[in-house]
Amino acid sequence: MGKFFARLYLWVLLILLYAPLVFIAVFSFTESKVLGSWEGFSTHLYRNLLTGQMQGNASLLAAVENTVLIALVAAAFSTLLGTVAAIGIHNLKGRKKKAVSFLNNIPMINPDIITGVSLFLLFVFLHISQGYVTVILAHITFCTPYVVLSVLPKLQQMNPNIYEAALDLGATPSQALWKVLVPELRPGMVSGFILAFTMSLDDFAVTFFTRGTIGLDTLSTYIYTDARKGGLTPELRPLMTLIFLVILILLVIINLRQDRLQKQNENR
Repeated sequence: MGKFFARLYLWVLLILLYAPLVFIAVFSFTESKVLGSWEGFSTHLYRNLLTGQMQGNASLLAAVENTVLIALVAAAFSTLLGTVAAIGIHNLKGRKKKAVSFLNNIPMINPDIITGVSLFLLFVFLHISQGYVTVILAHITFCTPYVVLSVLPKLQQMNPNIYEAALDLGATPSQALWKVLVPELRPGMVSGFILAFTMSLDDFAVTFFTRGTIGLDTLSTYIYTDARKGGLTPELRPLMTLIFLVILILLVIINLRQDRLQKQNENR
């Protein structure tokens, strides 16, 4: 009975998580403007999305471009800063290491709305005009701790002597960093980059408070504004479906690659 209820709980949880995604994907293949109303199978919404013939096309495509651009830049800088921070935290000892690790966890535990309001007040206090720069800085702020947590386990698994061995063999600290540490940390850095990209892509609260009044929209803020008008643009359904499929394919490829590398290491 224990196994039965455990499996039942797992299936109920999976259904609750994925049923909305399946629901959106199914109704992306109909022309109905109202979600939940089926008017026959059609790829009309996909054609509108891909050819740019939908209503409000310019603003939606601009929101998608802003979202991807901000996510890529924020994830790249977060990966760089998070990797350096993880190396620094790993080399600390005792109470200093615990204190810095605790401080690194605060932005992840802190509610997004508090982070957004805090950064908004900071930018206003510093007289920084809000727009692309403030949104990217805000995203880097809350994404970097996730990269740190992705890289730290790789540092703990790594042989601590290989960096010193590279220095003893004549490598400079920068050469040892790029030729020894970075290859060892690359899986954690890739995982951190993907996590930071996803967190930035998904964010609403922080973006809403730091985008200013210049009309900058990301996908999340566009959907919020669209919903307040009384409904959602029908082409959002195929867009959400395509985004989910792209992320799913990337995760499958990454997991297969990691399994292959793990098997190769075991064979050695």
